[in-house]
Amino acid sequence: MSRNQRGFSLLELAVVAVVLSVLMAVLLNRLAFYQEAAERARFESTLRIYKTAVQIRLAELILERREGEAPTLEVENPTLWLSEKPTDYAGEYPLQPEPGTWYFDGGTRELVYVPNSAAGLVVSADKHMKQLRFRVKIIYQPINAGSKPILGIGGVALTPSAAYRWL
Repeated sequence: MSRNQRGFSLLELAVVAVVLSVLMAVLLNRLAFYQEAAERARFESTLRIYKTAVQIRLAELILERREGEAPTLEVENPTLWLSEKPTDYAGEYPLQPEPGTWYFDGGTRELVYVPNSAAGLVVSADKHMKQLRFRVKIIYQPINAGSKPILGIGGVALTPSAAYRWL
């Protein structure tokens, strides 16, 4: 090569291509991480809305002196108690659930979230393909009513059907 020739050698182009490839891989990895973090935040926000709706519904029954109807909370769809359905709620649980969506499984009486990206999600009972399932549970506590204690309603919770951890 002459000293006057300008341009890149093949080696320099290969080095630039490798550096750009590594940078792109790091960028895509971080993008996936932040997408999953955003999905997790949206999931947790919607779950808090459901928990609040369940607690408000029980409070309404208690205020209206209809505590006897509280066990129906364990079988009803909690979405019915919301003033507005979440935008990612798709109704009854289908044969082919769509990722990133909430459903109500009428057969098991569970509220189900199907994650969009579940790389960092660990479900202890992975029989539902990394789905997060929740059940409404009435909490009973002993109440002293005269000579013998009876069980009364102490509260309500939306509990996971299987333990999960989002890394």
